[in-house]
Amino acid sequence: MPARSSKLDPAHYELLAEWRYALRQFLCFSERAARAAGITPQQHQAMLAVKGFPARDGLTIGALAERLQIRPHSAVGLADRLVREKFARRVPGRKDRRQVHLTLTARGEAVLEKLSAAHREQLRRLGPQMNRLLEALRGNEPGQ
Repeated sequence: MPARSSKLDPAHYELLAEWRYALRQFLCFSERAARAAGITPQQHQAMLAVKGFPARDGLTIGALAERLQIRPHSAVGLADRLVREKFARRVPGRKDRRQVHLTLTARGEAVLEKLSAAHREQLRRLGPQMNRLLEALRGNEPGQ
């Protein structure tokens, strides 16, 4: 979001701090939920990226790295762990057999389904506060 002016008043800082706090609340919830489900937060993020990727034949390692904003070699290690723990599998691409896609196994789908339901409920709780903060950040900011 481009800055509207170079000088911010205290209410703007309060608004930005509240937004960061709301995000941290959600992220801390998400990290705890993943660990309670027996996976790491990064494994949860990766499984969600695989399931939520628009291409139905899976997600490439490069796309996984982009989605998680990690280096490709880190994405390879993460994919290796998901496959080893039977949350995901590697599938050769349909058009280019040299390309490999990640898809979720039934085990991965089951874990992700439970986590996604819990996240959806948490977003329902935090949603009104986050919507209010987003609206303020969009232009109905304090002092205007």
